[in-house]
Amino acid sequence: MKAVLLYAYGGPEQLRYEETPTPKFGDDEVLVKVRATSVNPIDYKIRSGAAKARMPIEFPAILGRDLAGEVVEAGRAVSGFPKGMRVMALTNRTYAEYTVAKADVLAPIPETLSFEQAGALPLVTTTGSQLIERAVKPKAGQTVLITGALGSVGRSAVHVARKHGARVLAGVRAREKKEAEGLKVDGVVAIDSEEEIGRLHDLDAIADTVGGQTIQRLLKTIRKGGVLGSVLGEPEGASKYDIQVRAFMAQPDASRLHQLANDVARNEFSIPIARTMKLQEVQEAHRMSEQGEVAGKIVLIP
Repeated sequence: MKAVLLYAYGGPEQLRYEETPTPKFGDDEVLVKVRATSVNPIDYKIRSGAAKARMPIEFPAILGRDLAGEVVEAGRAVSGFPKGMRVMALTNRTYAEYTVAKADVLAPIPETLSFEQAGALPLVTTTGSQLIERAVKPKAGQTVLITGALGSVGRSAVHVARKHGARVLAGVRAREKKEAEGLKVDGVVAIDSEEEIGRLHDLDAIADTVGGQTIQRLLKTIRKGGVLGSVLGEPEGASKYDIQVRAFMAQPDASRLHQLANDVARNEFSIPIARTMKLQEVQEAHRMSEQGEVAGKIVLIP
């Protein structure tokens, strides 16, 4: 099969599209023909070596976390995944024509979603939902600021927080405020404006997808005993505030992914796709995504 192999840490040029053996599957696994995957920030953080302390890899490695495809064959202990079934998952090694996934991480793709639409969803929707449901855990009526609300993880978090009855504030750049009004939130805050940050106080929680200096400036806006949920680890200096910090890494959850994909299929929220590219164009896809040249996901088609 054709796949994208990474032989060393470095820039996009380290990604090589070439022939490699089709993977073998075990008794509890499924061989899937990949119809679509997508680029996520963790992909280029792993590729560059920026994430090697928490996510070390062995070379040559095949990157990719999002899977949308068709079942080719299933292991002896697997039932319910017939050949040809359309499936999606948060898994690994998806920059390839074929991949192997544990049966328990696979979810059916809703009928009305294309492979391309489904391929953009697994990591970002799972991360956004777990940011709210496992880290922030808001009660109905509580005020939650979601930073990076127009990003794919942020959009997912906004949707899930609204479903839980939270009062949701979208934290975006000043130039994005008008676009953010379309998220059906209770308020929009320019988190690159000291003036607008200064008007925030006693927030019940912040769900952070941005990190860096932005979250440093926002820590003071959380009420005593409030919660900071983060997909980027505990920010420096958070310990001096009387708040609960809950940092996490997303874990596969096939049932929740299926629910979220159905929400997308019903147009309850969306994950915009900026570009659809061929898998062999992966170097350019990484470069564009890493440099922030696109507003939305880049989907890769093997």
